[in-house]
Amino acid sequence: MGRLSWIAIFISTFFFMELAAYLLHKYVMHGFLWSLHQDHHVQNKNRKWQKNDFFAFVFAIPSFCFILIDSLLGAPALGSIGFGIMAYGGAYFLVHEVIIHRRIVLFSRLKHWYLVALNTAHKVHHANHGKENTHSLGMLVVPWKYFRDSRIKNNKK
Repeated sequence: MGRLSWIAIFISTFFFMELAAYLLHKYVMHGFLWSLHQDHHVQNKNRKWQKNDFFAFVFAIPSFCFILIDSLLGAPALGSIGFGIMAYGGAYFLVHEVIIHRRIVLFSRLKHWYLVALNTAHKVHHANHGKENTHSLGMLVVPWKYFRDSRIKNNKK
């Protein structure tokens, strides 16, 4: 497998993970595993960890397995998929835990219009404390109306 093929699979996997995250959030986290995700919507500020954090380990399993298979058997296509999943997980962690929820504070609030739109969409998602009728279930792809609103707000400043 050539380097360009590996990179193409890696990038494709990273972007495919946004769709996977949306579907898993909608049908698994807000579905049959709501009992694990609920404490993310109704947070106990006295707890450092949430049951919802368990999902990070669940999503790491296929990444680890694909990378391991590549390492042991020389299957670079699976390795590139595994690293694509890992890269999405890293981006998810940075955006969701550091930038949006600020569970780890690495820098002051960022004012870029994309991050403002992302944060607004996520706040709309969290405005509903229940499992039903939720909006903005993806992570990196934000509905257009939030971009439009954030650009208007930034241009007024």
